[in-house]
Amino acid sequence: MAVSPQRPLVAFLLLLVYCSSCGFSIPDPRQREALMRLEASMQTGGQVVLTDAEQRLDALLFKMKQEEMKGRDFPPAMHFFKARHLINKSPIFSLLQRMPKGGALHVHDLAMVSVEWLVKNVTYRPNCYMCFTDNRSLRFLFSSSWPKDLPHCSAWNLLENLRAKEVNTTDLDDSIMGNLTLFTHQDPESMYPTQDVVWDRFEQAFLAVMGLVRYAPVFRDYYYEGLTQFYMDNVMYLELRALLPEIYELDGSTHDTTWALKTYVEVTRQFKAEHPDFFGTRIIYTVHRGLDLSVMVGVVEEAMKLQRDFPGIMAGFDLVGREDSGRPLWYFREALSLPVEKGVTLPFFFHAGETDLEGTDVDQNLLDALLLNTSRIGHGFALVRHPVAKEMSRKKGVAVEVCPISNQVLKLVKDLRNHPAAALMSENHPMVISSDDPAMFGASGLSHDFYEAFVGFGGTSSHVGSLKQLAMNSIWYSSLNPKQQEDALALWQRRWDKFVSEIVHNGENGGKL
Repeated sequence: MAVSPQRPLVAFLLLLVYCSSCGFSIPDPRQREALMRLEASMQTGGQVVLTDAEQRLDALLFKMKQEEMKGRDFPPAMHFFKARHLINKSPIFSLLQRMPKGGALHVHDLAMVSVEWLVKNVTYRPNCYMCFTDNRSLRFLFSSSWPKDLPHCSAWNLLENLRAKEVNTTDLDDSIMGNLTLFTHQDPESMYPTQDVVWDRFEQAFLAVMGLVRYAPVFRDYYYEGLTQFYMDNVMYLELRALLPEIYELDGSTHDTTWALKTYVEVTRQFKAEHPDFFGTRIIYTVHRGLDLSVMVGVVEEAMKLQRDFPGIMAGFDLVGREDSGRPLWYFREALSLPVEKGVTLPFFFHAGETDLEGTDVDQNLLDALLLNTSRIGHGFALVRHPVAKEMSRKKGVAVEVCPISNQVLKLVKDLRNHPAAALMSENHPMVISSDDPAMFGASGLSHDFYEAFVGFGGTSSHVGSLKQLAMNSIWYSSLNPKQQEDALALWQRRWDKFVSEIVHNGENGGKL
């Protein structure tokens, strides 16, 4: 487990400094230096002992970050959609892309693959139909015969026919892409003026993607492509929040959740065989928090069965969807207490605190998640406003899954320097960095979010030790058992040492970082 500050010792040292400075008009510079060192030691990575090579890398990174912060446009202070092109040109971002980042522990199944792949690969397959909803969103379906019309949707269009009529298919493809992602080259603040507007668009995009991904041949290919894209971003392990939806075939026949989970097992096994330095994937089964209590009881019972039948890949259970408009965890307490009552192990990984509505029932999700023994907290944006939940989280070693870009795009914070996780990093609170829905935001698997955390949250105080600990945290706070964590950490360490050596060699010899 990550090292946490010795809080009683800190309090004693502060009291000692205070008492010794009483009666003096000019503070002792030695005490000032001691306090600065103490504060630095308390932050994420502050107690990581760096090797000689890591110290040289740290010096290179510090210079790079100073240059970055001198610029007129500071990316973390801008909306990600406006900042992305600047981040992509950043030497720090280039370095972070190459850095072995460990695991991504908060990623959703329908937003892990770039929309470019979905449009250029999936929508060009035969028998792909598309219709327009009343609010101008899209729905897709693969079918061997002309599908029946959907309520509140236009007549179906066979995309092959539609493209044959188009003079410029690029415009059509770009239009489709725009419906599958929130990313826009227009002014995002004008396009998404409120949380209600951006969340509505967000949910519509998920519904559009679902029709493509739920088609059995695509489901398998999509997941493999998702693993590929995260692997190419130097992510070696994934914990995927998956709906395990009903998967359909071309003739309309369907497969259940067990089939979907078996497919995840098979594709993961295939990917690992072809990429020996990829450690694997585990699935967090998710359902929407808008369900009724009676329905949730059945879902939790199903989750317990899946956990029993697929212990190797099933990590646990979570509720998804917008917290502010969904049912709070307390509403589901009877259903969520079933595993304990029946003596069944079903780990929870609850979304909680993804809100800025202080004092509401939803705002209590953080405490309720901890009372229900959640293994991690998804987002935890509101955690700094809840000192009791924050202390419980620290003492129980319950890490917060921080997703910087998601929180900004969904309008919880405008300037990422002001993200609550910056305060959590300053005191080494249990934390991992993840990407939530990277395809919806036009982001990479994990590197863009690491950039925002490293440069935005940490400023010049974050360093190589911060990056190293965040990467290790993603293994320590994963759902892997202790032996698997040990093996994963050893694999990561070999990749980390190679990365540090290469970057330092190139940087000190005038080569490209």
